Amino acid sequence: MKQQNSQQAEDYYPSRNGQPSIFLERQDPVVYSTDKNNCPIEQEKIQQYQENGFIVLEDIFSQSDIEALQAESTFLRQNSKDKHSGEVILEPGSGEVRSIFKIHESSAVFKKLATDKRLASLAEYLLGDKVYIHQSRLNYKLGFRGKNFYWHSDFETWHVEDGMPRMRALSMSITLTENYSFNGPLMLIPGSHRSFVVCEGETPEEHFKSSLKNQEYGVPTDQSLTQLVEEGGIVTATSKPGSVIIFDCNVMHGSNSNITPFPRSNIFLVYNSMANQVVAPFCERSPRPEFICTREKIEPVIPVVSNFNNE
Repeated sequence: MKQQNSQQAEDYYPSRNGQPSIFLERQDPVVYSTDKNNCPIEQEKIQQYQENGFIVLEDIFSQSDIEALQAESTFLRQNSKDKHSGEVILEPGSGEVRSIFKIHESSAVFKKLATDKRLASLAEYLLGDKVYIHQSRLNYKLGFRGKNFYWHSDFETWHVEDGMPRMRALSMSITLTENYSFNGPLMLIPGSHRSFVVCEGETPEEHFKSSLKNQEYGVPTDQSLTQLVEEGGIVTATSKPGSVIIFDCNVMHGSNSNITPFPRSNIFLVYNSMANQVVAPFCERSPRPEFICTREKIEPVIPVVSNFNNE
């Protein structure tokens, strides 16, 4: 299904348009499904997601599943370091692999993961619709040299630079290593998903070429972050390999640099509602490349039971 990229849509969440940073009230649900009888996980977890904007699920995958995912991640990192395609992002300075995009298409293992019923069915429930993969990537934060990801709302970027109309998307981060409190784990601000933080400045041309390494536009002001933290605090998502961190598209999150010997890596899958396909970007700039934002090849995910050790 190809979205009409030139389609004009009302901008419910204007940002980076010259106005100062303000808070806009969220106009979209957080959990779209209301059928409690067919919920794929405990209702208590759904309520936590509704209130905080994220949940952490453990013991989803078997040990053999985890090992297969880890092996595929290692293989891709080792075989991508010398590639100069746009899909491979290197750390500034060290030249180590920071991210590899579009892994749900380039890897048979991660394609299975994206359609895995344990993940895709939950995404369908939370978003109340059939879903497709808006973006996928591997993130690596090596020991000693892994750089930070500054505070941001994914939706602010997806809305402004990709043209995602509404807050009807979510991310699933499948951890491949131990997420300690000290090796640059994901940090989230509970409750921050209920407000849209307007960011200052304007989007430069081809912003993605620099933002994937160090984001300077689409980040909240210090005052905005201070207010969000005063209201919600900060939660560090510590977890073991194979855990799944599920977070709303608008929750404020980030991570510190990793100056420990312990590497951190994760698989990042973004599920978007089929009813929320991207339109023209809301920043009067050209759309970002397909490997960052699925625009041309939008196909609904069909949830299946996966076996990662049987190709």
